[in-house]
Amino acid sequence: MSTSSNHDERMAKMTFASVYPHYLAKVEKKGRTKEELHQVIEWLTGYDEEKQQELIEQKITFQTFFQNAKLNPNAHLITGLICGYRIEEIENITTRQVRYLDKLVDELSKGRKMEKVLRGV
Repeated sequence: MSTSSNHDERMAKMTFASVYPHYLAKVEKKGRTKEELHQVIEWLTGYDEEKQQELIEQKITFQTFFQNAKLNPNAHLITGLICGYRIEEIENITTRQVRYLDKLVDELSKGRKMEKVLRGV
């Protein structure tokens, strides 16, 4: 699926710090914990809780966030629709990676079991 270059650029320039509070509010509203959110982010990116906090404080963009991440080798197993886009068809790498994270947070907030969210790990 082709996204517009404007859309891809907007995604790349968003900061992790600007989106993280929304992720946290979403999962906590549905009875999940901050620790579970951090576990999901670490599974996808390799960033532990301390590093996540550091990246929030640095206000890094999603482009930098994912360029420096050690993306989980099973990330390609994250499929489906998020925000009207079929993840596996998104061509822009950064946009696809942001949507991976969005999908994991969405699954966590919907009460999916952690082993399913983390693709069997």
